[in-house]
Order: sequence, then structure tokens, then C-alpha cells
Amino acid sequence: MACTAFILCNIGCSKPKEMKMNTPRNIRGVISYKRSFNDLNDKQLETAKRIGIQSIADRQAAESMLGKLALIETCDHYNLDSLTHSIPYLIPRAKQVLTDLGENFHDSLVSKGLNPYNFIVTSVLRTQHDVKRLRRGNVNASANSAHCHGTTFDISYKRFHLLEDPDGHPLQPVGADTLKMVLAEVLRDMKAQGDCYVKYELKQGCFHITAR
Repeated sequence: MACTAFILCNIGCSKPKEMKMNTPRNIRGVISYKRSFNDLNDKQLETAKRIGIQSIADRQAAESMLGKLALIETCDHYNLDSLTHSIPYLIPRAKQVLTDLGENFHDSLVSKGLNPYNFIVTSVLRTQHDVKRLRRGNVNASANSAHCHGTTFDISYKRFHLLEDPDGHPLQPVGADTLKMVLAEVLRDMKAQGDCYVKYELKQGCFHITAR
């Protein structure tokens, strides 16, 4: 009887899915984050004013400018954080840079044998209303930021979102330091191609990126 039960169990019970492991290879990062990503805010602001929109009052103003501005949402390429001092809009050129960055990051993870992750966008377009609120809590916050022109976004290098495997296999996580190195390689290449300016923000824990 015990033998019969064992046979029935083997017939009816599915085999547990094996964890999908990482096989990391060819991960170099950059020599120095500060030296590699040192495009100062003045340079980014100059470009933002040239190709972006004028500073706007609030979210309602942004919603009236669809066409000049494009909505940013969590998608296959990146995750959008719970924004507290910005709204999810960019000029189309900046949205394309963000999308290309997400696609290139995914491709790089695959090529390096790492499981799939989205990076997290932590700040986007800041309206005049957002800037006032931000400056109440941080007097050092700039009232004249590239974020005000729809050209600029921040990406966390400390937090990433692990994607689900399409076949349902559990995935072994990848450390944030490793993901940061891969993201830095992708940003370095896009910066070298003239797609964007990048500033490494140590205190904020993010890459500050302006489309070109």
C-alpha cells in the first residue's frame, strides 16, 4: 500500500522547478564613477534649456502639453518609483533615451549571464510647484534645475527590480553593486555616443541624466 501511494504521488506531483542561476561573465564596470560621469549641472542645464520646455507651473500644465511632453510609466524597460517631488513626463527625445537605456541594460545583463532586472527611475519632470515643495525640505535644492525642462531623469544605482522568469522558474538575485557596474557600462557607452550627459550623484544615490 505504501508503495502504491508512493507511485501515485510521483505521478500526480510535479517536479519542483529549479532555480535559474546567474553565470556572470565579462563584468568590468568603469574605472571611476566620479571621473566617468562628471557632466556638471551647468552643462546639463544649458542643454535642457535649449532642447526642453520652459518651466511650467504644475501637473495640469504638463497634461495640456501632450505632444511636447510624453507620459512615463513602468514598462518592460524600467520601473517608475513613487514620485514625491516630480511628475512622470519627459520630452519625447528624453523618453527615447530612457527607453534605449532600459533596452541596452537588459541586453547587457543577458550577454553577461545575469538574470533580468529593471532599473528604477526616481525623479523626472519638476514643476514650479514641485520645486517649492522640495525647497521647503531642502534649502540647498536648486530652483533652476535641468529637471524643470523635461529633459532630465534620475536612476537609482542602489535599488533594482527583479523581473519574473517567463517560464516561472525562481530566479537567483543579483547584488546591487554588480547591477550598478553593468548599468555604468551602458551609460558610459551611451554618453560616448553623444546620447546624454551623466552626473554621478553620491548623496542622492543616483545617476542624473540629461538627454542631448
